[in-house]
Amino acid sequence: MQIPSEGSWSFDADGIADAFDDHVREQLPWYDLATDALIHIARHYIPEGGIVYDIGASTGNVGRSIQGILEDRSAKLIAVEKSEEMSKRYNGPGDLVVADATEIEFEQFDFGVVFLAAIFMPVTKRKTLLDKMITGLKDGGAIVLVERMEAGTGYPSTISARMTLANKLKSGASPNDIISKELSLSGVQRPMSQSEIPNSAVEFFRLGDFAGWIIQG
Repeated sequence: MQIPSEGSWSFDADGIADAFDDHVREQLPWYDLATDALIHIARHYIPEGGIVYDIGASTGNVGRSIQGILEDRSAKLIAVEKSEEMSKRYNGPGDLVVADATEIEFEQFDFGVVFLAAIFMPVTKRKTLLDKMITGLKDGGAIVLVERMEAGTGYPSTISARMTLANKLKSGASPNDIISKELSLSGVQRPMSQSEIPNSAVEFFRLGDFAGWIIQG
């Protein structure tokens, strides 16, 4: 995949959508591990006849991963993807909505997933998204949030950042691609700050710069 130039990463760029599934696993070697954790969490929160949202659905990784649960419990999945190119390659269950997730009206729902999607939204928009989702979440339901976080302070944060780089190299990504990808994200991907995570959220995953939370209704 040809990585876009500095500050110009786009999910609608030529070649990005076609190579997305392989690329994300090369750049984020923990991706499948976090997906497995998501499946386990979903099994505990999706009820019979439930409604599930997948925000930033891309090619449908989340939907495909939990498809068995959805079918077993006759649950409905609503996948939301803003990118036209990514949406053309959606291969998952449920109903696909091609839209900005901050501008849709949420049904009352039981389980929601925001997996590496909020970091590609302006700070004000992702606050709007989380506020709307928390308002629409049914009692007893949950939102799973997996995102990149701002770098901390002190030596442990240096170790954490290097861990991210080491894992990418170990997965087979070239040093040039790692650097090029990071620069292409300039101004496009903005890591979340801890202050944006609801106080009630429970952390279930952390590796390098990335972390995941469960936000209960």
